[in-house]
Amino acid sequence: MKKTIFIAILSVAFTACGRFSNKDEKQEQQVRIVCVSKQYNEIIYALGAQQNLVAVDLSSTYPDAIKKLPTVGYHRMLSAEGIISMKPTLVMHDDNVGPDNVMRQLEQLKIPMKTFSKGETIEDTKALFREMGDYFGRKTQADSLCNVLDADMKAAVTAKQKLGTDTMVKVVVIHFGRINNNYLVMSKHSLTTQLLSMAGAQNPIDSEKGMMPLSAEAVAKADPDIILVTDYGYDRLGSMDAVKGLPGVAATKAAKNNRIYRVEEHDMVYFGPRTGKNIIDLINLIHQK
Repeated sequence: MKKTIFIAILSVAFTACGRFSNKDEKQEQQVRIVCVSKQYNEIIYALGAQQNLVAVDLSSTYPDAIKKLPTVGYHRMLSAEGIISMKPTLVMHDDNVGPDNVMRQLEQLKIPMKTFSKGETIEDTKALFREMGDYFGRKTQADSLCNVLDADMKAAVTAKQKLGTDTMVKVVVIHFGRINNNYLVMSKHSLTTQLLSMAGAQNPIDSEKGMMPLSAEAVAKADPDIILVTDYGYDRLGSMDAVKGLPGVAATKAAKNNRIYRVEEHDMVYFGPRTGKNIIDLINLIHQK
């Protein structure tokens, strides 16, 4: 078990070695925020409140400017030493963090922590914009983000309606789990399924958890029309042909029709300022002729 975890961590380290080597360019700042939530980080940048952000986790990849900041590990495999070395005055997280011993160590050191409310629906996400806007003194910017999201979601609904009522396609989303070092499929209970539904697609993977290990049986039973593979997992394999080599994939309609696409993880796993636009992009991708 220890060897498996070490390999997983090593894999993440080499893949993101450029970001691990980023230097702390804000050493003189008194307010120093380390944020290890990709959803929070995108909102922080959208609010224009990133000036006190000194480090992030590896899964925070949007916008591109965030890739210039130092990283403190994957959000579920955080490095206590990495966080402490950034001398944070505050650590922000969304409770989807680990390992537990690292979080306990940070608490014992009395490093202040901050979480915000969950943004797991569109309305909740707008409330999150406003909550974070109030916190950072960006109320006007938060109101603007809500208005833009409303307009984009209205456009997405219109785009879906143009598809007609009989256009639902089966879509399986494959994601690489960096903690267990294996490929996973998103289930019906994931936020990703909400995005797919808004784009006129259904997720045929049924599981009590948000994700389950990829298996030939699960993929064969689902027999998706389309397979989406998030960026880290797709790039790790390197090609569509390599994706077809995953368990059960080659026999699916998606593989036979070459309907396998690479998507950005940050577009598929949380609601944020670009969600309406992301849904429109999904509609265009999934329903292209």
